[in-house]
Amino acid sequence: MNNALIQSLGQKFEQRFGTKPRIFRSPGRVNIIGEHTDYNHGFVLPAAVDKAIYVGISPREDEQIFLYSEEFSEGHKAEVATVAPTDKHWPNYILGVVDQLNKRGYKIKGFNLNLDGDVPVGAGLSSSAAVECAVAFALNEVFNLGIERKEIAEIGQKTEHTFAGVMVGIMDPFASVMGKKGHAIKLDCESLAFEYVPLEMKGYKILLLNTNVKHSLASSEYNTRRAECAEGVKLVNEAGIEAESLRNVTMEMLDKYVKPKNETVYRRCKFVVQENERLLTACEALQRGDLKTLGKKMYGSHDGLSKEYEVSCKELDFLVEAVRNNPDVLGARMMGGGFGGCTINIVKEEAIDGLVNNLQGKYKEAMGLDLTAYVAVIEDGSSAVQ
Repeated sequence: MNNALIQSLGQKFEQRFGTKPRIFRSPGRVNIIGEHTDYNHGFVLPAAVDKAIYVGISPREDEQIFLYSEEFSEGHKAEVATVAPTDKHWPNYILGVVDQLNKRGYKIKGFNLNLDGDVPVGAGLSSSAAVECAVAFALNEVFNLGIERKEIAEIGQKTEHTFAGVMVGIMDPFASVMGKKGHAIKLDCESLAFEYVPLEMKGYKILLLNTNVKHSLASSEYNTRRAECAEGVKLVNEAGIEAESLRNVTMEMLDKYVKPKNETVYRRCKFVVQENERLLTACEALQRGDLKTLGKKMYGSHDGLSKEYEVSCKELDFLVEAVRNNPDVLGARMMGGGFGGCTINIVKEEAIDGLVNNLQGKYKEAMGLDLTAYVAVIEDGSSAVQ
């Protein structure tokens, strides 16, 4: 935990609101493997990390909500019964949670809340889900609402849909709330059944390399990929086979019913079907403590994302190729929706500094951009701090 940030948040809260807060945290996440499988009812393998969003909170006797963002040095005021989206960006992730509680029949009073954190924004660690889950967890504790963790994750997802206007899957909030130290979460996005998979790093660390680029293609291409996957399922259904999603489709079905009709749709669907297979193999390997097999599957995932699903970019491809034959790196791939963000790498601990220093110069020379790096340690999900 970031003790300096926690102490600062508490002091600023007391100065601003004249009372001591209770402080709660909810972490960002990485996804080890399993990309673009969530909206196809497949599997994902996220893990909560040691970068988190922190909220200080105290209940009020009236219906007023007073918010303050330490990052933006900005306040916002609202009322419990009449919360609505605002033109400001950051309050919506808090007010949307209140709206969800109202709609679900949970009774809360007004509250004071300040917000800070050390999740790098734009690095693909899902800072927005961490905000939503930290707020929902805090309100649940302060007002004794008795909400189960799984529902807190669902509240986070619905907040994103309704107040932020982004149709995210369940993975990000689920990982933020349900994370377990030293483990990844094998999550079935169809049933929400899950199990913890040991992530024993044995002298290796998870290294995130941030391209510091976000291409404008991301949102439009995301919607196109969803449509292409749906088209593949439709072609299988038209052949007389009942399949609700790509979860129910095999490579044999794709070869027989999709490939002859639409080569592009075939490649998109092929990636998703094979990505689920890679994830399941990787989970079996992790149960045996076999990081090498996980690393190979990560490279396979990246190759599929780049060549078949076509959601990578030159910056991401450069970073994966730069480490592919490095004996200190077991595996690497792009992480997230694509067209920017981070690569996730499994790197020998003592080799990290040298690798980062070497890559920063090469990346700057090739792409004209700075490369930033984060070591991610796997941590527990949402919790009370004090």
